[in-house]
Amino acid sequence: MDTTGDTTQPGHRRRRRVARATAAFAVLAGAVAAALTVPAAHGADAEPDLGPNVQVFDPSMSAQEIQGKLDSVFGEQEKNQFGQARHALLFKPGSYDVKANVGFYTQVAGLGLSPDDTTINGQVHAEADWFDGNATQNFWRDAENLAVNPDGGADRWAVSQAAPYRRMHLKGDLQLDDGGWSSGGLLADTKVDGQVKSGSQQQWLSRNTEWGSWTGSNWNMVFVGAENAPAGDFPNPPYTRVDKSPITREKPFLYVDDDGAYKVFVPEVRKDSTGTSWSSGSPKGESLPLSDFFIAKPDATAEEMNAALDAGKHLLITPGVYHLDAPLKVTRPDTVVLGLGLATLVPDNGVSAMKVADVDGVKLAGLLIDAGTENSDTLMEVGPEDSSANHADNPTSLHDVFFRVGGAGVGKASTSLVVNSSNVIGDHTWIWRADHGDGVGWDSNTADNGLVVNGDDVTMYGLFVEHYQKNQTTWNGEGGRTYFYQNEMPYDPPDQAAWMNGSTKGYAAYKVADSVNRHEAWGLGSYCFFNTNKSVTAEHAFEVPQSPDVKFHDMVTVSLGGTGTINHVINDTGGPSDANSNVANVTEYP
Repeated sequence: MDTTGDTTQPGHRRRRRVARATAAFAVLAGAVAAALTVPAAHGADAEPDLGPNVQVFDPSMSAQEIQGKLDSVFGEQEKNQFGQARHALLFKPGSYDVKANVGFYTQVAGLGLSPDDTTINGQVHAEADWFDGNATQNFWRDAENLAVNPDGGADRWAVSQAAPYRRMHLKGDLQLDDGGWSSGGLLADTKVDGQVKSGSQQQWLSRNTEWGSWTGSNWNMVFVGAENAPAGDFPNPPYTRVDKSPITREKPFLYVDDDGAYKVFVPEVRKDSTGTSWSSGSPKGESLPLSDFFIAKPDATAEEMNAALDAGKHLLITPGVYHLDAPLKVTRPDTVVLGLGLATLVPDNGVSAMKVADVDGVKLAGLLIDAGTENSDTLMEVGPEDSSANHADNPTSLHDVFFRVGGAGVGKASTSLVVNSSNVIGDHTWIWRADHGDGVGWDSNTADNGLVVNGDDVTMYGLFVEHYQKNQTTWNGEGGRTYFYQNEMPYDPPDQAAWMNGSTKGYAAYKVADSVNRHEAWGLGSYCFFNTNKSVTAEHAFEVPQSPDVKFHDMVTVSLGGTGTINHVINDTGGPSDANSNVANVTEYP
């Protein structure tokens, strides 16, 4: 995202590998089998080992003790944008008089089945004090599954990408900026009793939300399945409303049941939904005992995690940075891979981080995939190239799954996410070729495409794709749908000749293949900031075939500060966005 200023941390240190000989496989298998056994809970004091970077708070603990830990983690993480530390701060059901300031790579979450089971009398907030009120770099943090009684009647969640405010109940008002710039984010499955104030937010997605009222707008505010969405139509004011979310599954989450046993709740698929999944009663879905999970801690290897998956286990990946010498292979239907505390997977030696078979109902959640120094063809593949099964009754879903190429050090990946399976649901994804940090440059953190969709009937909510060097998003499958799209073109083409798609200037932010007959998208934005060479031009932000069933609604292009040009919004319609006219809108196409 465009920023002024840069704070970086040292790049990734490669973890020392322990070679395992084939002859020792029997020993390893025995160790893995032992590791797969998770003791059952016997009362509230029977705690699973969730690794060194998870802190579980109990109402019996003193407020002073809890506040001390919260403050210690925030002090470490407030400015730690590209560091290695990861944290999950989890609150058992009950009431707490504390304030949680949420920094980088920190998840603050309740352990109840409902957000109202765990109440924070204070704040759960994200501020931008470290960057003088500029929230455009407040990435990679998470507030989840809590009720908050805010001090003074209001709380703040001043963030940009990869910072979900999910399954929350705020009993007051919510401010989404900190007085400076802010560039986009997500409210999902959340209730705000008072007013949401969007402030300087450029774009924002509110999906399956409830609130007293909403105020504020900038370039494009998108409301899908949102009760009491504000009145007005794009572009004046720039509100995009879709009454119902056609198909959703909320993110799986860890909780503690009435007997003190830890479980993972997997919400069921909802169709044509509005409002939250929980405010009218207990959510619908399935509870999985923690004994069904392999609990990966930061020293876990790809071999150990794959052995667990092969044995039929789900994965709970605790906070940490995991270097992988082979892709994690999800081959069984209904497998859950749940990360805590922005658990980070780094594929080494050019491998992929994860490959998912063409099976029903896989759930991937809470993961950051960080490209390694050797180029990976893909960072994640959902379904192999020959995928053909129909998963309409039990789709695979991705929740808060983020990708990064560069920033924490040199990273390279030709394509970050490839979706070959059909009926996949994307529920908040930031796919980012870094524009600042370590290892950043046109010839350094090389990355062609962010997202390629080959499967049919794929639905994306909250899709953020930024700075890739060719088409940011390429959609080849039929029947695709996108609800909210935010894009920035690469900042750093050295000149026009370096950024040409044949005879066309630049590459599209979002390309629907010429062969596609059915596609629809709502609430899209693409920005340019060609600060390396202001003369660089993109001919089109959105490129789509001429078909009556390929429909785009409410698009905006922006030349940030007039730094560079986007000639047309969609095909040869709309625009330009340039130094003379920064913002261009198209309401309907065709």
